Amino acid sequence: MRPDLPSDLGTDDINRVIDTALAEDAGRGDLTSAAVIPQGVTFSGVLSSRQDMVVAGLPIAGLVFHRFSEKTVWQPRAADGDRVSAGTELALVSGPAQDMLGAERTALNLLQHLSGIATLTRRYVDAIEGTGATLLDTRKTIPGLRRAAKYATRMGGAENHRMALDDGVLIKDNHIALAGSVSEALGRARQAGLTDIEVECDTLDQVREAVEAGADKLLLDNMTSDALAEAVALVAGRAKTEASGGVTLETIAAIAASGVDYVSVGRITQSAPAVDIGLDWHPAS
Repeated sequence: MRPDLPSDLGTDDINRVIDTALAEDAGRGDLTSAAVIPQGVTFSGVLSSRQDMVVAGLPIAGLVFHRFSEKTVWQPRAADGDRVSAGTELALVSGPAQDMLGAERTALNLLQHLSGIATLTRRYVDAIEGTGATLLDTRKTIPGLRRAAKYATRMGGAENHRMALDDGVLIKDNHIALAGSVSEALGRARQAGLTDIEVECDTLDQVREAVEAGADKLLLDNMTSDALAEAVALVAGRAKTEASGGVTLETIAAIAASGVDYVSVGRITQSAPAVDIGLDWHPAS
């Protein structure tokens, strides 16, 4: 059976990723499998977790195997977003042996990477549970894997910040420097017909200026927990607040407890370690 991608993942984008990855890995063909495994031999295997994790990208892995051979039989045993323990069967896969082994590395690379993002994301989400704050991802992603990485953060329980530069307005420090001030940058954005404008603020003075100028959301950059609490009090509900900059698992709970609406973390996509998932031969029953 051919795996179905989630509707919010983007089939064209994922096919592009798979095409690039397979071309990179296959080269002119798998010399080892062609020499060692006769044509007509079938491989049956099980994909399983080797550590506790949150699953993300399982249909993508299945699609990689199917891309090598339409004779692939793909039987998922878990779903994206599932929290699983070490030793859990994620999927059974079978098909022509040369094709299955040719697809193995690419399928595992994508599944391990995306599940690693989802797993780390869930740790951050768990750390702020009960605070009322929402975890956001950022644009700090591996080039070419933006949509897949942000899908993985959703599987881990985060919400997406803007997908690309055309997906939201964020006036940052360099915009402010070039425009001359927070209020001037905001005014120009309004004149351009932009709405739902977020402004990065490094100081409480900038917070006051941004709120008075009518910002819809404030990105509070690299502020201490005490400064964040002061900023939230200054805003007094007139704009949404987002804490960002240097957030770690050790600091996020205190940051979220300051009363901000959101906490954005680049580490969940930029620095998430791949999880350990294996594909092992399994005799067909």
